[in-house]
Amino acid sequence: MELYILARHGESTLNFENRINGDPAVAVALTEKGREEARLLGKELAHIRLDLCLCTRFSRTRETAEIALEGRHVPIEVEPLLDDIDVGDLEGMRLEDYRAWKREHTRKDPFPGGESLDAAALRYAQAFRKLLDRPEISALVVSHEIPLRYAINAADGSDDLDGPAHQLANATPYLFDEDALGQAVAGIERLT
Repeated sequence: MELYILARHGESTLNFENRINGDPAVAVALTEKGREEARLLGKELAHIRLDLCLCTRFSRTRETAEIALEGRHVPIEVEPLLDDIDVGDLEGMRLEDYRAWKREHTRKDPFPGGESLDAAALRYAQAFRKLLDRPEISALVVSHEIPLRYAINAADGSDDLDGPAHQLANATPYLFDEDALGQAVAGIERLT
């Protein structure tokens, strides 16, 4: 593969409400702003060959992908390894409560009834490694802020998966070639 375009989904209703969602069974739609962000993503990618689109099991990533690719014949596949972090009992809570919990725990500690940040990071590395093994020439990956953040920071050689890139815009394309995505996988695995 020659080009990987990674993007976060468009703004969702829970983004707008500053609440978290780590359960793909909970349907969370895009806001009107999120749908417009997805349309803009589509315009930004309109003249780029895309052989494949991967999204997660979360409805907001599928909705973003479908809007961005409207009128194009690009197959969309679901990749559960790129799902957002399972926050367990924190599902639906305010973003501030989620961040407070994170400040009191390490990356190795699982969320109550969920998974740890490190476990999710290793899952993301596995997904990106699978993507590197695919035969397609170019792919759009619509996922969530955390796997995207981890990929960017790890590819940049950071010693922190959460920085320096932290707050990433919705539906903004980030471009990776094969070497950069390979560096992201190696960096994520090194830091977990």
